[in-house]
Amino acid sequence: MPALKPTDIYGRIDWLGVVPARDLALASRPRESLMLNFDGPEGEDHGGLTRPSCSRVASQYRRGTQIRNTRQLSVVGAEELVEVAKSIGLEAFDPSWIGATMVISGIPDFTHLPPSSRLQIAEGATIVVDMENRPCVLPAPVIEADAPGHGKAFKAAAKGRRGVTAWVEREGAVRIGDVVRLHIPDQRGWQGG
Repeated sequence: MPALKPTDIYGRIDWLGVVPARDLALASRPRESLMLNFDGPEGEDHGGLTRPSCSRVASQYRRGTQIRNTRQLSVVGAEELVEVAKSIGLEAFDPSWIGATMVISGIPDFTHLPPSSRLQIAEGATIVVDMENRPCVLPAPVIEADAPGHGKAFKAAAKGRRGVTAWVEREGAVRIGDVVRLHIPDQRGWQGG
């Protein structure tokens, strides 16, 4: 019996990008297509099979401990970016400001997809949702550079709307306009806590 259930929820890839050198700049650079490899999107500095632990897993590991890289991609929902833009007083929100890898439209409540959900492109490339990508203050100066007076409001505006981190389960090419199907774990919600 399969542990993942295909849904009738489909999205569309509206934007793609990579962060080539995060030590130099947080902003991602737009791309028309990406090759997703097991170690992440080609050209993405957040790629690799392992990574040093960060604040996301501070309760589990001392900062800098080598762990499996489940943060190869930063994926955001187009509809949530519209809400973030409105909240900080902008007509539109540039996904490159937050180092996004992929923007997907058409999947509701995107940031709260169940961990372990799959986003599968029609041609086969598949990414696995790790967890919610919590907003931080790092995008503020990037936003300020293009939209002065709006960056500091980002962290509060993006709460619950910052998208998810993900990793590559099946390699393949993805392009703007590709259809994405949501697959979710076929289990009830945890009731232990």
